[in-house]
Amino acid sequence: MVSSTSGGGAASDGGPRDRLRAWLLESDMAKRHPGPHAEPESAHRGHPWWRVMCLTGLDYFSTLGYQPGIAALAAGLLSPLATVVLVVVTLVGALPVYRRVAHESPHGQGSIAMLERLLTFWKGKVFVLTLLGFAATDFLITITLSAADATAHLVENPHLTTALRGHEVTITWILVGLLGAVFLKGFTEAIGIAVTLVATYLVLNAVVVAVGLWHVFTAPQVIPDWSRALVAERGSPLVMVGVALVIFPKLALGLSGFETGVAVMPHIEGKPGDTEERPTGRIQGTRKLLTTAALIMSVFLITSSFITTLLIPQREFRPGGHANGRALAYLAHEYLGSAFGSVYDASTIAILWFAGASAMAGLLNLMPRYLPRYGMAPHWARAVRPMVLVFTVIAFLVTWLFRANVDAQGGAYATGVLVLITSATIAVTIVVRRARQHGWTAGFGVISVVFLYTTAVNIIERPDGVKIGACFIGGILAVSLLSRAARAFELRVTSVTFNPLAERFIRDTAHRRIRFIANKPDRRDLAEYRDKQHQIRADNDIPDEEDVMFVEVTVGDPSEFESELRVCGEVVHGRYRVLTMQSATIANALAALLLSVRDMTGQRPHIYFEWTEGNPLAHFLRFFLFGQGEVAPVTREVLREAEPDRSRRPHVHVG
Repeated sequence: MVSSTSGGGAASDGGPRDRLRAWLLESDMAKRHPGPHAEPESAHRGHPWWRVMCLTGLDYFSTLGYQPGIAALAAGLLSPLATVVLVVVTLVGALPVYRRVAHESPHGQGSIAMLERLLTFWKGKVFVLTLLGFAATDFLITITLSAADATAHLVENPHLTTALRGHEVTITWILVGLLGAVFLKGFTEAIGIAVTLVATYLVLNAVVVAVGLWHVFTAPQVIPDWSRALVAERGSPLVMVGVALVIFPKLALGLSGFETGVAVMPHIEGKPGDTEERPTGRIQGTRKLLTTAALIMSVFLITSSFITTLLIPQREFRPGGHANGRALAYLAHEYLGSAFGSVYDASTIAILWFAGASAMAGLLNLMPRYLPRYGMAPHWARAVRPMVLVFTVIAFLVTWLFRANVDAQGGAYATGVLVLITSATIAVTIVVRRARQHGWTAGFGVISVVFLYTTAVNIIERPDGVKIGACFIGGILAVSLLSRAARAFELRVTSVTFNPLAERFIRDTAHRRIRFIANKPDRRDLAEYRDKQHQIRADNDIPDEEDVMFVEVTVGDPSEFESELRVCGEVVHGRYRVLTMQSATIANALAALLLSVRDMTGQRPHIYFEWTEGNPLAHFLRFFLFGQGEVAPVTREVLREAEPDRSRRPHVHVG
């Protein structure tokens, strides 16, 4: 076998502009997301699962900063019961789904990768881009909402409220900017910082919850007063349960950690015998991570909802109230004093700010895995630092649009979370059904229905979420299509490999002029090759004694962008030598072949085409969407971009 690749780069001249460019793209070479053909890394590198749990816990556990307040606003006195429903859905629904997602997609792509494998061609790409839009909604709103809630804790602190009130947007911008600066500097110590922040935050929350429970159970009137008010408001227990089932979709922010938990899978260490195809140790570690995080969060969700509902007046949860977006912090100040409350605020601010790091890491893990591979992003989208700048600017804009308001962003956040979880449940249901696991199919089917209902209710009651998601989807689709069109004439072939017979054909003609005839395979009978050869020789005055070879490209999935090219040689009808290939586009495959033959032999090969009749715009659209169209001029354009030196460029002839 012979393998050949084309590429190269220019050295920097050392100027300020080049140094800045080199710094921005440094991660493009050092930390590039592996493509489909990259050399795999060791499958057992990484960190213990419990440490990585703290990284995903930045997002998941930090929702305790605002979840009890949001639950109280949505469900009122019924908040504890609605939270129990949420916990049941978490442990019986989302947790089993994502344990299966971890098994099916162990490299951090999540349910999007599962659905990508189930759908092909352009419909699969568009569906993936749509899900990426909701993922961007989820992760970016995580950054802005968490920073906004950190600002709320800062502003509502009794020692700072006078000086900071009215500057919420500016403070949130500063927090988002600091987060972006951390990623521009480098994020190598993220997990160590996450362990410290999460451990401190959970301990402080455990203290607040324990004190709150003590006050609830030692005060003789708290539980009876709540029970009487609840009965007066809702009536019978059956009505309460029914209302709780209807209300619980509004509490969906408490499910936010599962997609992040899968996204951080590559950081989990595996076992020495793991392979990239089946990293068993990493999968087991991720399942432990998901289960442990869900159990911890479930305990805190129920207990925090219980104590905040019973101990905080309902008016304080409303916008402008002292518990709005910071219910547990309110209790920390109320029952443990200003000093402890300030320590709790500092811990909450730190974890909420750093929760954006978990979301940023998710974005940087997810987007470069798809958009550059689809040709739907510029080359620099593989680099970390330029993408950090893009996401930071978008986060600034979202913060300004929502005026750093936590409640206003809740709908968009919940929509992003629920759409991704719902897609995961559907993907898992399809996978187990294809595996003929009928018992699991029924169970996951029920879970899918529950999350479809939850998502639909959330969209109906808070349509702003799907509107924001639609803006992200529209932006991603527009940028993706424009980028695909701009990059249409790139070489787009990662490597060219010749089988022994194809290599022999090339070597046999290396000492004389190498001529190829581009042929669109039809019946492949004797007359097809005889007539084609006769026509090309006549149109281009090629003598009969000159050797020619046919080249045929079969279009596979035209929606793919980058691919490997395997060239196979065969002798047809005992006399015609043919090189066959399969690729996403005909023109790019032919250009890659010509450059590889030039590099192998040192000669500039010639290729001969016939003109195709038809409208040029229609031909471009056929090339863009289906990889065909007018092949000759596109092949020449691809060669011109790939090889600027005309003296080294293969020859293209059209007759």
